[in-house]
Amino acid sequence: MATGWAGDGAVQDQIDATVSDAVQRARRQLKKGPGLTHCEACDAPIPAARRKAVPGVRLCVACQETQDAERSAAIYNRRGSKDSQLR
Repeated sequence: MATGWAGDGAVQDQIDATVSDAVQRARRQLKKGPGLTHCEACDAPIPAARRKAVPGVRLCVACQETQDAERSAAIYNRRGSKDSQLR
């Protein structure tokens, strides 16, 4: 692969740096702290094991699953358009 003036391994170094930056950004966005004892959506108690496993937890498992499903449905268009299927 021709890389111009870049040294050997420069492309891999750039890929590694990009991945490292993305991991650091994701870690900064993680919530911290003890979390809530009751779900902020339905007021159901959140088990201690979940609070320990997910720092800063704010939702019970059922409400979290609902929220995740809503987010993934809004992000992905699984039906696609007729035009994209005909190509």
